[in-house]
Amino acid sequence: MASPAAKDPIIIGTVGRMCTVTVMDESDPDIRFEADGACHYVREWQAFAAKLPTRGARVDRLAKLVARIKADGRNKRFDSVLGLSGGVDSSYAAWITKDLGLRPLIVHFDNGWNNELAVNNIENIVSKLDFELHTVVMNWPEFRDIQRAYFRASVVDLEVPTDHMILGALHRIAAKHRVRHILSGTNNITEWLLPRAWYYRKFDEVNIRAIHKKFGELPLKHFPAFGLWQQAWYQKARRIESTHILDLVDYDREKAKALLIEQLGWRDYGGKHHESVFTRFYQGYILPRKFGIDKRKAHLSQMILAGQMTRDEALVKLAEPTYTLGLQQSDKTYVAKKLGFSDETFEKLLNLPNVAHEDYGTDLAQRRQYFSLLRAVRPVRNLIHRSKG
Repeated sequence: MASPAAKDPIIIGTVGRMCTVTVMDESDPDIRFEADGACHYVREWQAFAAKLPTRGARVDRLAKLVARIKADGRNKRFDSVLGLSGGVDSSYAAWITKDLGLRPLIVHFDNGWNNELAVNNIENIVSKLDFELHTVVMNWPEFRDIQRAYFRASVVDLEVPTDHMILGALHRIAAKHRVRHILSGTNNITEWLLPRAWYYRKFDEVNIRAIHKKFGELPLKHFPAFGLWQQAWYQKARRIESTHILDLVDYDREKAKALLIEQLGWRDYGGKHHESVFTRFYQGYILPRKFGIDKRKAHLSQMILAGQMTRDEALVKLAEPTYTLGLQQSDKTYVAKKLGFSDETFEKLLNLPNVAHEDYGTDLAQRRQYFSLLRAVRPVRNLIHRSKG
């Protein structure tokens, strides 16, 4: 893990050697450089992009997907579920689903950190697209407790609880409405590149519960879990499938923004994922200060790789603070108070030595058990299939 950067203001600049194609540098401990100075992500993206379906193939896949969603949703109130944060990606995914004639139930996950602009965006979208909105409001004392536990654990990925619970909530709601399709704005064009050292696996329920058991204070009674066994249940037994719908269309983020602004009155909230006050503070203050990580380097590099930004444009953005310095300080005060930490305690937590998620336990034993079970079941399933044939 990279060493912490200067504390205030949060402008960390270039760390060591920088890629000659992207703006990735040695703040990623696993970065490798080729002879021409390009980092390994360039070659890996080129190999990945070369295997992506052609435009014609994507059009065909999308048409077949839409037909299947409509068929599976026949005589049901909704034919799909779509998570909406109010950000660019999920908002554009909502626009696409409407354009395709789908009938999703829009689901927003409210963990207590909503940016007011994002809330307004959500209200405009569901109103103008004539969708029904279901808001999942987390039990705040419980959610605050697990966030407090993560600060005490001093691990890098403070967003794991939110991301895990969003997926759990979406699958619960899909199962409740007997819907087989979950749509999302997650996409390769803007999100493919993210160094492994900068995040932790979102589905590791064992890790979440271990951290909470060690540092939490309240029982988790309202936790929409989405660990290994829940995934197996929803995906295998309930046959619920998730689709990154933006991977099946021509997705240009700036053009999408312009369309959303013009057609839906969408308003820009700033940086990527800044629709959440906590995410804004986490990515723009905590990660750079405590872990020496500026996630903009990955986000901007991916835009370069996707041909939606030049390297010079990215360098100009990186020369700026992660976000407005005054807002960083007000966010710091707000986040500490909302989480129930004094300013002194919060400062001490930010200065704790960094700890690997794995040090608290993982679901790897569960995974070995699960895949061992699959290997045992597969021959029996094949035998049954042959006997029916």
